[in-house]
Amino acid sequence: MFSLTDTHCHLDFKNFDADRNEVLSRAIAAGVTRIVNPGIDLATSRNAIHLANTLPGVYAAVGVHPNDAAGWNGATPDELRIIIQSPRVCAVGEIGLDYYRDRTPRAIQIEILSRQLEIAAEAGLPVILHSRQSIRDLLAVLEQWQSGLAADRSPLAERPGILHAFEGNLDDAFRAQSYNFLIGVGGPVTFSNANERREIIKAIAIERIVLETDAPFLTPHPFRGQRNEPANIRLIAEQISLLKNIPLSIVAEQTTNNAEIIFGWRNTD
Repeated sequence: MFSLTDTHCHLDFKNFDADRNEVLSRAIAAGVTRIVNPGIDLATSRNAIHLANTLPGVYAAVGVHPNDAAGWNGATPDELRIIIQSPRVCAVGEIGLDYYRDRTPRAIQIEILSRQLEIAAEAGLPVILHSRQSIRDLLAVLEQWQSGLAADRSPLAERPGILHAFEGNLDDAFRAQSYNFLIGVGGPVTFSNANERREIIKAIAIERIVLETDAPFLTPHPFRGQRNEPANIRLIAEQISLLKNIPLSIVAEQTTNNAEIIFGWRNTD
């Protein structure tokens, strides 16, 4: 049995309240050895840390999602700096920009994103990034941030983060790759209408890819429409194996290795 890593799963959401332990057992049976649970605000970030402290193989990311930016206030940065110190926190996220929902003015979204990037740099932690109809603005912010990390000779410049549920085109993917970001690949790559996503996966190196479910959302074929869960990560890996014409075992090994590097898990629990 090979090892798989789900780099983005909202295991703390109420969708899993009735059977969270069973969901985790199915994930383990499917070969999933690590799961990253990102927060979307301070409350869910704390919940993610609690789960990471109580469930095997679960890690937390902490941050404020752009759709939850209305809850940001003067105390939020210091609160993030406190909770980020938990040993089971491996990233800052889910943070980013969202021009589709557009619940917060774009300038404020960019300001809040920038503040959280600063906090990630201070902590030496990678970021997990959300983007919806905002990829060009997001990449512009990330280019400046990553360039600053490189100028400061921060080790984080080599492993700055993951573009979750990547929405860009092939040029955007290559641009993100040039800044050392990884591309998060999830259930939509299995959809019948995902031709552009599939071409991107074919074109970029397997060393730049990590797997994610975004459970309970974005369920892969053939279970589309049902609740997603980490055990389905294998279906995503199988699709990548087909697209890149490489063995499933290589997809599992390399994407797991990529996650270990980005989250600093090498030689650790």
